Amino acid sequence: MTLMQFPGTITVRSFRTGDGVAIAEAWTRSAPQDGITARRLRDLILMDRNFDADGLFIAEDQGAVVGAAYAVRRRVAHDGDDLEPSTGWIPFFFVVPNHRRHGLGRTLIMQAFDWLRGNGIREVIFSAYTPNYVLPGLDAERYPEASALLASMGFSRVERPSAMDRSLIGYEMPAEIRERVDMLRNEGWHLGTPDDDDLVPLIKIAGDSFNSDWARAIREGIVGGMPTERIIIAKNPEGTVLGWAMHGTYESVIERFGPFGVLPESRGTGLGKVLLHLTLERMTALGAHSAWFLWADEGSTASALYAKTGFAATRTFDILRAEIGDSE
Repeated sequence: MTLMQFPGTITVRSFRTGDGVAIAEAWTRSAPQDGITARRLRDLILMDRNFDADGLFIAEDQGAVVGAAYAVRRRVAHDGDDLEPSTGWIPFFFVVPNHRRHGLGRTLIMQAFDWLRGNGIREVIFSAYTPNYVLPGLDAERYPEASALLASMGFSRVERPSAMDRSLIGYEMPAEIRERVDMLRNEGWHLGTPDDDDLVPLIKIAGDSFNSDWARAIREGIVGGMPTERIIIAKNPEGTVLGWAMHGTYESVIERFGPFGVLPESRGTGLGKVLLHLTLERMTALGAHSAWFLWADEGSTASALYAKTGFAATRTFDILRAEIGDSE
C-alpha cells in the first residue's frame, strides 16, 4: 500500500525475490552495532522452516529499502506436534535513521499485527523466537526509541536475560579445578569429547531435561559438520551422561559458548564448574580469544556460576509480549 503521510512516496509490501541484499544493508544502516550480512539473513530468516514471505514487510522509498518488520508463526512444530497456534513472533524490525519519527515503524508493526491476526494469532512475542533468533530480545539501552514504540503498542516485559562475555587471553584452569578433574578421571569418569554413540544420550537429556531447542541445535550442528571436539561431556563410571558443555554450536562461531547443562542429581557437586572450565580450556586451545553467549536468565544459578568464573554481563535484553486479540 502507499503511505502518503510520509515524506516522499513510501510503499509497504511483502518480501519478494531480490530483496535480501537490500534488507541486510538497510538493517545494518539502522543498527550498525547489530548489523547483518545477506548470507546471515538468508540462513537465519529466509531459510527458516517457518518463514513466510507474506509476513516479512518491506518499506520502500523510491525503490530503496528504508524499513522492515518480520512476523512469523509456526507452520512446523518446534517440539512434538505443538504448533502454538495462538502465538506469533516479531523477531526484528527497523527503520533507517533518516526515515524515523514519521510513524513508519508503527505502521510496519501494525502491518505485522494484522498479518498475525489474520493467521489466528492472539499474542505476540518480541523476540525470543526459536529456532532462529538474531538477538534474544530488545536492548532497551541501545534502542530506547524502539523500546518506547513497542511499549506504546501494548508490549510489556516478561523476561530479562543477559549476554555475558569473558576474555580468554591468558586463561589458565584454576589449580583446584584441575585437581577435581584429575580426581574424577582417576575414579573412572569420562570428562572430554564424546564418542558418536554418546551423542544419543546427550541429545536426549538436552531435550528432555533442558530445552528442546538445545537438542535441535546439537543434532543439526553435528549433522552439519560441527567437530565433536567442541563438546565436553561428563560420563560417570557407570557410563551415564550427566552433563555437558560446548561451544561453536550456533553459526559455527567458536567463541560462542553453550549450550551447557548438568542434570539435577549432579548439581551442587561442582560438576558444572568442571565442565565450564574444561570447555574454556578447549576453546583457548582452539584459538578463541573470548567466550560469550547471549542468554543467561537474570538471577539464575547459572548466571551466578558464570560470574564466579569471570564472565561479566555486557548487555541486557527485554523479551516482550503483547495481546493483539482475535482475528476478525
